[in-house]
Amino acid sequence: MTGNTQARVSIDEQVEVLMSNTGYGDDHTREIMRQELRERLIQAEREGRPLRVYCGYDPRTTDLHLGHTITMHKLRQFQEFGHHVIFLIGSFTSLIGDPDDVKAREILTPEKVAENAQTYKEQAFKILDPKKTEVRHNSEWLAELGFLDVIKLAQHFTVQQFLAREGFSNRLEDGNPIYLHEFFYPLMQGYDPIGLKADAQVGGQDQLFNLMAGRQLMQKLGVQPQVVIAMGESLPGTDGIEKMSKSKGNHIALLSEPGQMYTSLMKLPDFAMPLYFKLLLGWSQEDVDDMMDRINQGEVEPQEVKAGMALDITTIFHGREAALQGREFSRKAMQEGGIPDDIAEYAIPSDTPLVDLLVVTGLCKSKGDAKRQIQGGGVRRDSDKVTNFDEVVRVADLPTVLQYGKRHFVRIVKG
Repeated sequence: MTGNTQARVSIDEQVEVLMSNTGYGDDHTREIMRQELRERLIQAEREGRPLRVYCGYDPRTTDLHLGHTITMHKLRQFQEFGHHVIFLIGSFTSLIGDPDDVKAREILTPEKVAENAQTYKEQAFKILDPKKTEVRHNSEWLAELGFLDVIKLAQHFTVQQFLAREGFSNRLEDGNPIYLHEFFYPLMQGYDPIGLKADAQVGGQDQLFNLMAGRQLMQKLGVQPQVVIAMGESLPGTDGIEKMSKSKGNHIALLSEPGQMYTSLMKLPDFAMPLYFKLLLGWSQEDVDDMMDRINQGEVEPQEVKAGMALDITTIFHGREAALQGREFSRKAMQEGGIPDDIAEYAIPSDTPLVDLLVVTGLCKSKGDAKRQIQGGGVRRDSDKVTNFDEVVRVADLPTVLQYGKRHFVRIVKG
């Protein structure tokens, strides 16, 4: 941490900001983490160094989404206080994937993971300062562990501990199988702070078991345990209820085109707006409550408020000019006759070239025709003009609407 930053922001002020919007399920754990953060800041200041802080992101698909930016904003706060931030790509943990409460995830190949991770750094830098961010891959240390190493690490945990994890306990209760390799995930994630020599880890509250596994493993190995910064609230997905998730298909990808992102935000239920204001735009709870009171009292229209919110969020990821253009495309499609409710649907099971979809859905007669229409500006996707012949419609982005001309629409859904 630089001397200027230390002089400008006191440790008390840092603790107040860095512990904001955190949650641990109980006040006792939160107070322990608060005290440990204070002590670690004092220690780092005494040693004349910044804290080493990280958060991990598994490239199970090509997209990061708006929900991921909650932890990124917290990392950005650490950066603004002069601390060393590490954006960790889970190139090894993502081979297995974090177990869910229904079934085991598909095991990915290293090649698929590498392909998915190609744009992760670019996406992360929409929030993080690239000049102050170190990018690492956990395959750097996890791939080097031998079978004996894994056995030695595993001796520090019990099966009972892992079965108490909510995802595993739900599957056990429902009679769904739990595979042995799934136990390796929290073990591997728990080893990350050791590989990084981390002072603190940021993560979602739903990751608390894995975050605490890291602390336990560090203690068992005689290493000063990391401070856990667990975010207390998650961003709801496009349904406004369930947590935003790629696997649930309710996410808004950071790679979404401006018009697509703006349109998705405008379709959010009104009751979801408070968390979007708070978690993505950094509004205080007081300001959020004041705005919702004005809506409830009829002083402002919900759609007007949502339009401002959608524009501001889209601006964060695409810049003001592109966000304004996205708003105009969206308004033309949604308000000026726009997309009919009863359009045809076409399901795809996997990522598909857009040109192929234009042909199989009947919007265009042939691939040559499709390319000519794209070149002439006659094809749109979620209100945005398509300009790339090689554009691929990804399952992770569905549903999406393809449009040819003014009256021909097809909604592409997950098959």
